[in-house]
Amino acid sequence: MAEPAESDLFETEDKAAKERAIAEARAEIAAGKGVLWADVKRWLQSWGKPDELPPPAWK
Repeated sequence: MAEPAESDLFETEDKAAKERAIAEARAEIAAGKGVLWADVKRWLQSWGKPDELPPPAWK
């Protein structure tokens, strides 16, 4: 039996799991859950500064 190519070792895909994750994410977005990009941007821009912000809350 031939050994898998090195690139195949890390590129396996569970299509069913991927589809479930996408469906769950879409349902959360439709329900209004998430974090606003503006809040994430403000948080990231504060990194390493004396007044660094806590991560934004999931809504």
